[in-house]
Amino acid sequence: MTIRTVAETGSTNADMLLLARQGAEEGFWLRAERQTAGRGRQGRAWTAPPGNLSASTIVRLRPSDPPAATLALVAAVALHEAVAVFGVAAQLKWPNDLLCDGAKLSGILLERSDDAVVIGIGVNLAHHPDLPDRPATSLAAHGAPVAPDAFLEVLAEAFARWLARWRGEGLAVVRAAWLAAAYPVGTALTAQMPDGSAHDGLFDGLDADGALILRLASGQRHVIHAADVFLL
Repeated sequence: MTIRTVAETGSTNADMLLLARQGAEEGFWLRAERQTAGRGRQGRAWTAPPGNLSASTIVRLRPSDPPAATLALVAAVALHEAVAVFGVAAQLKWPNDLLCDGAKLSGILLERSDDAVVIGIGVNLAHHPDLPDRPATSLAAHGAPVAPDAFLEVLAEAFARWLARWRGEGLAVVRAAWLAAAYPVGTALTAQMPDGSAHDGLFDGLDADGALILRLASGQRHVIHAADVFLL
């Protein structure tokens, strides 16, 4: 495991994608003290002032690996574990958020280039933004101030361990850990689809590939592969 820290960059994910094309090896992490053009899912901006974590890593896919998209579950489980080390109870929300008391603490973004999957992780450690569509929070707001470099050391170790289990034991063990850290089955959710439509229902777990299962009022189980999900 190697961690490189830079003072400032536009996006650690963009930098890591370039490094991936240049042959960067699995286990390499890039952290920026300040990120000026960070992005989240669906092209959203991600605010990352000094004191928060902005970091990316790389996984080199192997033919026997589970589906690449399920690395989001690996990252989420590792992140949940890392936050717990610093004494904060958090909850996973599909597809890639970590919540504290219902407020967004972090985000995960996966991007792929050939056999490389770049995983960007942003965590509100010292600061949190005022978001227009959802509440946000930070570890500092929960009485757990931690420096970005110290947090990343814990996160990188947890990610390496869960990546090894994903490869060696399969997706099921990661899926089980994700479900144990998520809101309970029966939680009311609304899923806003990429086409602008929305589905309300009850959380009914994840399918074998990590997709969200939503039980609609009709009793139908609707499998969702891409959506923004909000607690009702």
